[in-house]
Amino acid sequence: MIPPFGHSSPDLQTLKKSKSTLVCKKTFSPGQAYFFVHHRAWLFVTSLFLVFLLIFVTDTPHIYNKSTRLQLFPAPHAEKCESGKVYVYNLPEMFNREFLNKCHELDPWHSRCNALSNNGFGPRATGLAGIVPENLAPAWYWTDMFSGEIIYHNRMLNYKCRTMEPESAAAFYVPFYAGIAVGKYLFTNSSAMERDWHCEMLTRWVQNQQYWKRSNGSDHFIMFGQATWDFRRTNDADWGSSFINKPFMQNITRLTIERSQWDPLDVSVPYPTGFHPRSDADIRQWLNFVRTRKRKSLFTFVGGKRSIKNDFRSLLLSYCYNESDSCRVVDCARTRCQDGTSAIIEAFLDSDFCLQPRGDAYTRRSQFDCMLAGSIPVFFWKRSVYDQYQWFFPSDPASFSVFIDRKDVRNGAISIRRVLESFSREDVRRIREKVFESIPKFLYANPSQGLEISTDAFDIAINGVLRRIKEQRGGRKSNTTKEANER
Repeated sequence: MIPPFGHSSPDLQTLKKSKSTLVCKKTFSPGQAYFFVHHRAWLFVTSLFLVFLLIFVTDTPHIYNKSTRLQLFPAPHAEKCESGKVYVYNLPEMFNREFLNKCHELDPWHSRCNALSNNGFGPRATGLAGIVPENLAPAWYWTDMFSGEIIYHNRMLNYKCRTMEPESAAAFYVPFYAGIAVGKYLFTNSSAMERDWHCEMLTRWVQNQQYWKRSNGSDHFIMFGQATWDFRRTNDADWGSSFINKPFMQNITRLTIERSQWDPLDVSVPYPTGFHPRSDADIRQWLNFVRTRKRKSLFTFVGGKRSIKNDFRSLLLSYCYNESDSCRVVDCARTRCQDGTSAIIEAFLDSDFCLQPRGDAYTRRSQFDCMLAGSIPVFFWKRSVYDQYQWFFPSDPASFSVFIDRKDVRNGAISIRRVLESFSREDVRRIREKVFESIPKFLYANPSQGLEISTDAFDIAINGVLRRIKEQRGGRKSNTTKEANER
């Protein structure tokens, strides 16, 4: 059950209060009895106490999640919010919750309600017995790779550095499900106006807000659950929406699962995987499990052929079938691969390397599934890893992955198997350790307030956004001071 969104400002909430009866039973000393004989004084003191109690209750923003019976939004710890606090806009439901309420209408072929359930984690994973440790199985879900907008929204509602007072905020989060909004129209005969309608309405709403006007959006950020290319349409006949190209978006920081290397406002964040640890102990156990795993295959490929000219995935699939003694294949034409299956997890767990061609965009959810299992990713496009996920991966891609130019594979100049066999066991161990270091950084934790000590992908992303905004604000102040001195 998705917790009720749209509770970010006290003036936009209706707080329901229930009546309660206070029954007190006590034995009084003579002195106390004398005091209570004076009924007027007693009534005055009692009334004053109730007034203060009422002020305290109504001034504290308690939002109640019926599904978990937990009080959300505890008071942030100021000492842990060095880069400032975040205000979450209370958008009209048409921009987020309404999509979930009408999830059966989001796809022309099948309902997406199951995929978007459990706060964006999707249905609990099944069929993992004997593949993952038994006590970690409840932390696995079949998570939709485009569900990031829901995951980030839910975490922001519980963020330790969230503020309910916009005047104290260093940054403003716009919880618009832009990817889900446009996704409804991507595979239908829709007009450009339909694809842009929600974006246009969102633009009008946000630009009327006081704190947008104060900064023109330079301290605002949004999360896109799809690649940046889905929001960069330049003419009506092209793919996607034109959201990013609108003047409204020219100052907003955009978290997206794949960024444009030419746009400094784009920040790439990890695709959601199926493992959502419940605690730091879950992460430690998983790392120990994959570190000690006995791997039977040199490399693996998970994917399927596509009906496009010179499809590189088809080439890799054929290559792996021909190298069956060293390559393990999960053919997605025969096995359902979307959002993960036990066959995919097992294949990655059993292989030293995993082949990662580009997806529909340059990046691919599979590269995170691969690394989660402790397998070393092999990339064929530099844009799949270079200049992507810089906050989450080591600065040198060669330290945690292998790059083989696809052109050399196509023309037969390089054998993938020979390249991978050239790595010694010590090389493999060293590279895999870098993979292990990255795993906690690209996971999205299950607890609504994050893990006890570890920082997950959400923490890293939001901390990074706050640092950027703080640095930009400092730069603007410095320039203003310099200009004033020059005058």
